[in-house]
Amino acid sequence: MKILYAIQGTGNGHVARALDVIPILKKIGKVDLVLSGNQSDIQLPWEVKYRLHGASFIFGKQGGVDFWKTIKNISFSNFFYEMLKVPVRDYDLVINDFEPVVAWSCKLKLKQCIGISHQSAVLHKNAPKPKVQSLIGKLILKYYAPTNKNYGFHFKTLGDGFFTPVIRKDIRAVMPTENNHFTVYLPSYSDETIVGFLKDYGEVNWEVFSKHNKKPFVFKNVKVQPVDKTGFVSSMVSSKGVLCNAGFETPAEALFLKKKLCVLPMKGQYEQQCNAEMLRSMGVPVFDTLQSVDKEQFKQWLDNDETVNVDYADDTDWIISTIVRAHSGHVKEPVFA
Repeated sequence: MKILYAIQGTGNGHVARALDVIPILKKIGKVDLVLSGNQSDIQLPWEVKYRLHGASFIFGKQGGVDFWKTIKNISFSNFFYEMLKVPVRDYDLVINDFEPVVAWSCKLKLKQCIGISHQSAVLHKNAPKPKVQSLIGKLILKYYAPTNKNYGFHFKTLGDGFFTPVIRKDIRAVMPTENNHFTVYLPSYSDETIVGFLKDYGEVNWEVFSKHNKKPFVFKNVKVQPVDKTGFVSSMVSSKGVLCNAGFETPAEALFLKKKLCVLPMKGQYEQQCNAEMLRSMGVPVFDTLQSVDKEQFKQWLDNDETVNVDYADDTDWIISTIVRAHSGHVKEPVFA
């Protein structure tokens, strides 16, 4: 069986999940990889056959996506050319993790495309949504990378082919410890903004991983360093807690490691607003922006030892194998029981 697996390269979450999904697919058939976008800090240890420009979101420095840089980064003529170039009809099965070029190529060429992503779960009817919903945000989630059949991952199981997060094996293998530092990953804020906020909480040490700085520096109790997969994992595993945006993989890994978690959803990112509502329903503190953080509530989070209890079973092999069997003509519908 020839399998095409398309991965979104905006941020690290999709690529991190692929590290566990790809070996499973390789046990089933011959796998070719597509990676589009250029915002990921994680490298895949396998050959990427099709490396595409795609349509990536660019992180800003004021708490959200930089929409002007994002629009400037997208070349619609190049996007259409890449859609035509990818030979999706040459494959028995196309699997897509929120990657737009292959998704739209399949739609154009009437090729079935199977979605496995967190974004699919965000739209689930049982997933919490913010009180003020965004029509544009919903449309982006629905049409950015359209697929024929969707399976998804969220912080809690939603049933019907929607599961708890894929936790990569290097996270599952570690034994968490607790030192006197908190790990911070807020790629949508400038280093200056983050340091300006954290320096007021001098009773703890902060280890900040930056998307905007290539050289490490220290200011008082705040250590800032470039994003590095090994360094970030080491910091998080040994931390007292994690402060991050309301993405998916980092909060999921923090919960799995039984770390205290506090999140700030990116401005203008409907997906992160939805993630924040799910995490809030589980007891995780949520603040809208760094500038609007309630200092008393934040201090309470720093001082207490409460964590959110989750059970993220290692079911990835079973889930992916079942999906592939279902869509390779062996069974009519996946049976997750």
